[in-house]
Amino acid sequence: MKKMEITEIKEPNLLEDIFPHEMPPHIVFDGSVTEQLNGKTYTINPADMQKRDIHITDTTFRDGQQARPPYTVQQTVDLFDLISKVGGPNGVIRQTEFFLYSKKDREAVEKCLELGHKFPEITGWVRAEPEDVHLAASVGLRETGMLTSCSDYHVFMKLKMDRRQALDKYVGLAKEAISKGVRPRCHLEDVTRADIYGFVIPYVQELMKVSEQVDDSLKVKIRLCDTMGFGVPYPGTILPRSVPKLVLAMLNDGGVPSDCLEWHGHNDFHKVMVNGICAWQYGCDALNGTLLGIGERTGNPPIEGALMEYIGIKRDMCGINTEAITEIGKYYRSIGTPIPARAPFMGDDFVKTRAGIHAGGLSADERIYNIFDSTKLLKRPPQVVLTDKSGTDGVYLWVNNYLGLKNKERVKKTKMIKVMKYVAEQYDVEERTTAISDEELAKLVKKHMPKYYEEAEKEGRLMFTA
Repeated sequence: MKKMEITEIKEPNLLEDIFPHEMPPHIVFDGSVTEQLNGKTYTINPADMQKRDIHITDTTFRDGQQARPPYTVQQTVDLFDLISKVGGPNGVIRQTEFFLYSKKDREAVEKCLELGHKFPEITGWVRAEPEDVHLAASVGLRETGMLTSCSDYHVFMKLKMDRRQALDKYVGLAKEAISKGVRPRCHLEDVTRADIYGFVIPYVQELMKVSEQVDDSLKVKIRLCDTMGFGVPYPGTILPRSVPKLVLAMLNDGGVPSDCLEWHGHNDFHKVMVNGICAWQYGCDALNGTLLGIGERTGNPPIEGALMEYIGIKRDMCGINTEAITEIGKYYRSIGTPIPARAPFMGDDFVKTRAGIHAGGLSADERIYNIFDSTKLLKRPPQVVLTDKSGTDGVYLWVNNYLGLKNKERVKKTKMIKVMKYVAEQYDVEERTTAISDEELAKLVKKHMPKYYEEAEKEGRLMFTA
């Protein structure tokens, strides 16, 4: 091992090519990865994701509806509009899917179509039943998802079929959809518990034969559904749980083009986001998710998280409107949907600190304890919640944030001694166990720092009026 010496520098190396602050951090790759499958070695260059047409698809109104009270038609329209806004004009969020069974489902589809958004394209979702296939065509959709369960748990124990019966049924229904001018997107339910080379690959190969006989607009898509969250992203793991091998098997043995392959995951083992990004990395173009990750049981990849990863991979905003993430959070709260306080990007605590050492760092330079410019990207400036752990640095940061003062304009600690004393006494003398509310602090500033309060109020800088 070669002995390394520190390199003395006059200015800090902030690694701004990786952490630009005005954007989510960049994801930089420096080499290829390999994976073994069926005696072959496949070499993957993750940096290719920068050039590939990777994108996001949405299932907020399908899988997301299976995990919460039903949306009203107007709520569906409002959220669809926000999904279009956050994804931007370039189709980063390419498609969304809807149930089509009830009158309300179909009314919501019609209302969303009337908005005229190019992206996301509205698609359907139906069961693998003959009577369901006509639904997508009846409302004028060009694509629909079809549930085609593929593990023996489902084929034998749920559907009471053998493999040949299931394959013939699924392929027949795909042909039926094509005959009606609707592109079938076959959802391989429970693929991470399926016999990949004993059933899944033969089934997918049959679908690709069907695709060879039709126009590009009708070619069959494949959605890999990690229904129970069993997928793992680690190189060297075995099928059917290996996300890298599943994707490579579809591309190389199933004959599925990257642009016809999609990943749909669940979060039962806390791997939902990393599995989705892994699928992108190994050649799957589409990552399916929901707003806030709301989906059956443990949920799906959160679209807001996928958007941030997308920006990091592409190292470009790509037309994504990150401010709309905050709008989406506000909308969910307005319709009574709770958001966990610690949820990334949308949670109440995302930009808040209670630690004095963090507050001190934020006061010195926001970049020390804020992952990116949250004011610019999300319209959410960093904040401090005052507790017994916040110290004088916490008070200093809160007061200046409240007064709308930054950098050299900030009020010095010596001017807020009375506020600091009050906070300290609450915990040291009164043995308080709760945080001090913003409203309580605002009244203290108004009382003990009237000059600064009145100036900020006059100039419209106050966070809110006491």
